[in-house]
Amino acid sequence: MNHKTSFIIEEPESALARFRIRFRQRRAKIFREHFDLTAETRILDLGGWNGTYMHAILENSPVLPVNVYVADIDERAVNEAAVRYGFTPIVMLEAGKLPFADKFFDIVFCSSVIEHVTVPKEEVWTLVSGRRFRDAAYRHQQEFADEIRRLGKGYFVQAPYRWFPFETHSCLPFASYLPRSIQVPLFRCTNRFWIKKTMPDWYLPTISDMKRYFPDASILKEYALGMTKSLIAYRRN
Repeated sequence: MNHKTSFIIEEPESALARFRIRFRQRRAKIFREHFDLTAETRILDLGGWNGTYMHAILENSPVLPVNVYVADIDERAVNEAAVRYGFTPIVMLEAGKLPFADKFFDIVFCSSVIEHVTVPKEEVWTLVSGRRFRDAAYRHQQEFADEIRRLGKGYFVQAPYRWFPFETHSCLPFASYLPRSIQVPLFRCTNRFWIKKTMPDWYLPTISDMKRYFPDASILKEYALGMTKSLIAYRRN
C-alpha cells in the first residue's frame, strides 16, 4: 500500500495573522483585568475601524453596545460597526478635537494607532527628511495623546515599540532602525513584491516617548521572544 505524505507550507501572512491574534487576545485580557466594566461604562474606541477588535475585547462583558463609540476616519467602517455590533459610529478628521466634553468617556481605548499620527497622507512618500518627519510626528502624537487624556477619565493606549527587531507594518527585520531617507525608497521597492505592503506614515514610540505623551500613566511592556514588542500606557478610570 502506497502512502502519500502531504506537507502544508504556511504562508507568512497567515502566520503573522495568528501572531497578531494571540497578542490581541492577550491584550484584551490585560484590558479586562485593569478596568471595571459595567453596563454604563462609556468607551471610545479611537481609530477602531469597524469595531471588530473592540467587539472581541468586550465579548461577554456587561458593557452596552450603545455605550461604545467607534471613531475612525473611514466612514464606511464605523457605519459597519454600528450595523454589525450596535456601536455608536463617529467619523473623525485626521486632525482636530472630537466634539465631546472633557472626560466624557470612562475609557479611551486606542490600539496601534498613535504611531500613524505623523504627517498628512499626501506627504508620506515625499517627506524623506528624518528630522522633519520626527519633529512632525512628535508634535502630532503629543496633540493626539493630549486629546485622549482630555476625553477620558481613563485610557488604554498601545503602540508597537520602536526597537523591537521585527517591524510588523512592513514585515521586514530592523526596518524601524533605518533612517527615513532609506526607509521611503526601500518601501517603494518592497511594495512591488514583498508579502506585506506598507505606507511609511508610522513613527514608532520609545518608552520615554510614551512617558512624555502620557505623564499620568503607568507603562506596561508586552514581550515577544524575550524582548519588548509593544508598549501600553494606561490610566484607570
